[in-house]
Amino acid sequence: MARDYDSQLLESISVRRRRLRDALLFGGQRTRRTWDENAGKIFGSIVLAAVVCAGCVGWSFIADKLAHGKGNSAVSISGSTTINSGTGAAATPW
Repeated sequence: MARDYDSQLLESISVRRRRLRDALLFGGQRTRRTWDENAGKIFGSIVLAAVVCAGCVGWSFIADKLAHGKGNSAVSISGSTTINSGTGAAATPW
């Protein structure tokens, strides 16, 4: 018997809080619009996706820097351009 009363009390508190929240958000027109209960979940999902994306980009950046050497400030030149170590001039292999 006590459990029924407790569940009824919790239900009425939940309804009252929802009505107060809707009154605060929408004012006198609260019956025309209702607050979407899943808006918080959607916003949280977007934030979580952004954090995961930023983490992946950061991890890729760090992995790339570690693969090319730590703090190596030399610019790697690839393709058809080579550097002559004696003169310091660039030569093309045609």
